[in-house]
Amino acid sequence: MSRSITEVAIGLLSRREHTRLELSRKLRSKGFNENDIAPVIEQLVTNNCLSDERFTESYINMRKHKGYGPLRIAQELRERGVDTELVDEFLDRNSPEWRAILQQQYSRKYGDEPVEEYSDRAKRAKFLQNRGFPLDWVFSLTSLDDV
Repeated sequence: MSRSITEVAIGLLSRREHTRLELSRKLRSKGFNENDIAPVIEQLVTNNCLSDERFTESYINMRKHKGYGPLRIAQELRERGVDTELVDEFLDRNSPEWRAILQQQYSRKYGDEPVEEYSDRAKRAKFLQNRGFPLDWVFSLTSLDDV
């Protein structure tokens, strides 16, 4: 017995929040027709079972706690179909919390090891930049300015 598109969608949403785009992609990958997917998604939004706002807030918190910076999180949200305005509404790029996360990631990775050479500084900067922190923040770390 095959499950209906609504049952499959609710099953996916019961595991974690999704964006409209993610849910649509997953339902298509399970063989459902686009013409059947759109009305189901709209009904789920109307019933508050699917919310890009809820997804955005929970995704930002999850990635922030894993030590990622605002640039990377914003990019990942856009890839998942979150509107830029919604990203800007929920992602406060100027929060002092980001610099604390940057420092925490740096300390976790490199501890108190001093920067010996320029290549070491570049490697550390690349690590932090790949985590999603702006380069000017990365270079503002005192341990990176010593070289």
